[in-house]
Amino acid sequence: MAKKNTKSETYKVKGEDLLKKVKDLIHEGNIRSITIKNKEGQTLVQFPLTIGVVGTLIAPVLAAVGAIAALVTECSITIERK
Repeated sequence: MAKKNTKSETYKVKGEDLLKKVKDLIHEGNIRSITIKNKEGQTLVQFPLTIGVVGTLIAPVLAAVGAIAALVTECSITIERK
């Protein structure tokens, strides 16, 4: 079943810029989910963002993104906006 009123955007980033880009996207708000894929297109991590997810609740996600950033040279971030 397709989700109504959502659109996807994809950004290509280098590993060292991954954490900053994810933080910037989360700060923008109105994002339903973030998917990070390696340069071959394999999904490395996918996590939903719900209204009200802030502070300590997002810290584990950012820690995981930081670990991924250390392992990849190039990746893509696909976001789903409402």
